[in-house]
Amino acid sequence: MTVMTPPERRWWAHRPTLSRVLSDLLAGELALMRPGVARRPLPWPPELDLMADLGADSLELLGLATAMEQVLGIGCIGVERVLANPHLDAWLDAAASGLEQGSDAMRFRTSGSSGAPKACSHLLHELWQETGVLAGLFPGTRRIAGLVPSHHIYGFLFTVLLPRALGLDPDAVLDLRGASPGAVARALQPGDLVVGFPDFWRAFAPVADAVPAGVVGVTSSAPCPDEVARAVAAAGVARLVQVYGSSETAGVGWRDRPDQDYQLFPYWEAGADSAILTRARADGSRADYPLQDKLAWSAPDRFRPAGRIDHAVQVGGINVFPAYVADVLRMHPMVEDAAVRLMRPDEGQRLKAFVVPRGEAETATLRAELDAWIAERLSTPERPAAWSFGPALPRQSSGKLSDWIIDA
Repeated sequence: MTVMTPPERRWWAHRPTLSRVLSDLLAGELALMRPGVARRPLPWPPELDLMADLGADSLELLGLATAMEQVLGIGCIGVERVLANPHLDAWLDAAASGLEQGSDAMRFRTSGSSGAPKACSHLLHELWQETGVLAGLFPGTRRIAGLVPSHHIYGFLFTVLLPRALGLDPDAVLDLRGASPGAVARALQPGDLVVGFPDFWRAFAPVADAVPAGVVGVTSSAPCPDEVARAVAAAGVARLVQVYGSSETAGVGWRDRPDQDYQLFPYWEAGADSAILTRARADGSRADYPLQDKLAWSAPDRFRPAGRIDHAVQVGGINVFPAYVADVLRMHPMVEDAAVRLMRPDEGQRLKAFVVPRGEAETATLRAELDAWIAERLSTPERPAAWSFGPALPRQSSGKLSDWIIDA
């Protein structure tokens, strides 16, 4: 039986919104299929041909169609139909038709910052439950300026669902991802809500000469350093709301001052296990969700993140902790920063490390130094077997750590 979606929740009925979500999704999937290959800039025109313009072959088209079905939760869209017509417009028609038939869940990928990316399923009525709470945090919003991809959970909540919860015209959403921070500042108007991430806000604060009154910002996807939040406030942004959450949980809590604890969203409560949160669902049921971080509680509904819950990976049948290995590397006086993770299956079965040298440290010298450093401090399974060096850790546009190609 087809479940009718209320008109105000038919986000896909606005063609530009659906095009933005689907284009972001397809671009993201192609990036996973083709690591290291430059993407075609967004937005994509409706007449774009996925084969002729993007070079997608038949296997890639099949993967893209499957991802569209899974992420949008629309079941079978008739893969043969979209494969036979690889134009963006035709895929938009297929997606809209599937969504009209009913979809009760969306699936969002994690970044893979602590392992291989995985899909996290969220019931749509729970996403709307969160959106209702978010709408109460941003009264008076007239436009939403988005700096984040709309197929990730943060971007979907804030640039797709929130405008409808606020009663905004869908055309009041501006996609400013291609603009510099200074250009974003010049485009703002009173009543704008700017949906960004920590690295954007870090770059925005020094160039925001005259932010209009009443501009509010929001940041998520990675921790926002206190000094960045203070610089944004000094630049004239009325409030910078920090949302804590993850792809697995969606939003968990919020604050709008760096010296505050986070306020837990009203449908969450701390579980009996410190690594669990319990959610009261809209239908009256309850569900437990594992946390990605340790939380320090100052009250039943107030908390602060207190460090990652490290996840062990196996190397040669031995449990090792990549975060600990990264900490050991950062102790070296010639290392500014480091990230460690398990190799992809096509790379091997050991750990790999990406190192940011301090100052003018020469790569060959540092590599030799680190080999000796880890030999004294780490067991054989803990020692990275491949090194990559660069001026900054590899990150996604959201600010989260991303994977890297060995020696790249």
